[in-house]
Amino acid sequence: MTKPYSLTTEPWLNAPETLAVMQALTADGGDARFVGGCVRNALLRVAVDDIDIATPLTPQEVTLRVEAAGLRAVATGVEHGTVTVISRSAEGRAKPYEVTTLRRDVSTDGRRATVAFTSDWAEDAGRRDFTMNALYADMNGEVFDCAGGLDDLRAGRVRFIGNADQRIAEDYLRILRLFRMHAWYGKGEMDEEGLRACAAARGQLKSLSGERIRKEMLKLFGADAPVPVLRKMAATGVLSELLAGQLSFERFQAVCAMDGDHFFAPDGVLRLGALLSDGGQAREVAGRWRLSNDHRDRLGAMLTAPVKIVSYMSIREVRRALYRLGVAPFKDLVRLRWAEDTKASNGVQWRTLLALADGWVRPELPLTGGNVMAAGVPHGPLVGRVLGEVEEWWIDSDFTDDPFSLAERLKAVVQAVV
Repeated sequence: MTKPYSLTTEPWLNAPETLAVMQALTADGGDARFVGGCVRNALLRVAVDDIDIATPLTPQEVTLRVEAAGLRAVATGVEHGTVTVISRSAEGRAKPYEVTTLRRDVSTDGRRATVAFTSDWAEDAGRRDFTMNALYADMNGEVFDCAGGLDDLRAGRVRFIGNADQRIAEDYLRILRLFRMHAWYGKGEMDEEGLRACAAARGQLKSLSGERIRKEMLKLFGADAPVPVLRKMAATGVLSELLAGQLSFERFQAVCAMDGDHFFAPDGVLRLGALLSDGGQAREVAGRWRLSNDHRDRLGAMLTAPVKIVSYMSIREVRRALYRLGVAPFKDLVRLRWAEDTKASNGVQWRTLLALADGWVRPELPLTGGNVMAAGVPHGPLVGRVLGEVEEWWIDSDFTDDPFSLAERLKAVVQAVV
């Protein structure tokens, strides 16, 4: 193993809460190294979110050591060698660290693996998915490369460790991870061996849970430029295993381009809505991918909302649409309709609609059920009907707050229906 790079200046590595965990694990002859995404991202100078640690220590030894150091240990996956260690910053914020014993696969079925613990760092690296994820760093920031990951990281080459077919057969989610990882960290063309192996095994995607598919795909959609990768997914037949029916690549590409041009944060759910064609497709995806209720409803609203959104809406029409839809659904529809607009000069108008939405305060109907009953409507379902009729008029009147006009309209509705 080589040690050509150092991460000694990384803030997360030198944070007191991180040092507390590493010092507990490495005391008295113990060994531990950071591994995977935190090392990869640090080398790329991009944000590090989760910190994973590998160690030859068993889960029981990890637990004894960290608890003796005053840290908390949570047995989150002991059968696979993982203990989550909770350490606190100087400000008292709890920070989780996943500490996993070095492992080798005993058997796999494409969804889960039976593992045995080992003390061999190269053996642990050999069971990981991609070379750039098999990078380790010790507490001094020295980087260890067991699988050629540094060269691949520099080249932007997302490559399976060893035999691609074997790596995929160990966990079929790796089919999607190849595309997602390339969207985030790859450069140029995707690895041909990996693509061939993914195409050959694509039928196995049906064995994966919807939750695992959703997580990978929304991460892929959240990359800065996922369009080329998505087209590769379509060309290999992988995408059709996940999304049936006609897809709108042009709208998807336009939304992604809009994000880059206008500094919008990538939104995986919005981009999924841009790719789908109708409400039926949205319902099918929501069920298959096990979307949360909020994401399911949001996706459905994007593709089934009855309100017409155009760039030349008047202020009054905007307020009416905002009241009927809500701010977030209105903005989703503005983004989708903007993506469909081929006239670039309309961009200013679309941006204005988004700004109007951000500044809008929802008005409250100045009538209640009590007012309706005071006007002579008996308690019961008719109260809601009358209130709804007045509300429709009130919306069309651009939310008037004139008490006389409201009273007159209420009187007219009551006379008509009671």
